[in-house]
Amino acid sequence: MDKVILITGSSSGIGKETVKLFQSKGWKVAATMRSPEKVTDLQQIVDVECIRLDVTDLDSIKSAIQTTLDKFGRIDAIVNNAGYGLVGAFEASSREQIVRQFMTNVFGLMDVTREILPYFREQKRGTIVNVASVGGRITFPLYSLYHGTKWAVEGFSESLQYELKPFNIKVKIIEPGPIKTDFYDRSQD
Repeated sequence: MDKVILITGSSSGIGKETVKLFQSKGWKVAATMRSPEKVTDLQQIVDVECIRLDVTDLDSIKSAIQTTLDKFGRIDAIVNNAGYGLVGAFEASSREQIVRQFMTNVFGLMDVTREILPYFREQKRGTIVNVASVGGRITFPLYSLYHGTKWAVEGFSESLQYELKPFNIKVKIIEPGPIKTDFYDRSQD
């Protein structure tokens, strides 16, 4: 039976490369992003479905999960990858910037996770992969908001694994270091 994965933040960087990797390994992939119409290269790949999902919009999350289930009939794993880095002095950050950083990197990840859990519990298995960062373990100047979000993802994930283990649902954390990507404040894309 084919395995199905839903990946958030698939329009570029780690998310886009993760889509290609799983597809090359024979998985069916729901490549989710805010503007799927802009990512024509992924739309050309067999077994990849580009689906609109904005992690800051609950209706969008529910719709993307349902679209994936309708298209592929199941979901075996999700990769919570959507996020961006807001860099600069904390003092210079507006409240709106702070809220948007946490809504995307933390609360969006939690909302996607909460929405998938009923499906995973029903099928008695599933895997959740949360993309944190080496910035969830160590810090650098001018990254206080970004680090705050990634430390939150680390703590959430580590605790959640214990809650979900009795249901045969695994929680994994990926902690990338510096890579060549354009993740800096893409919140308006």
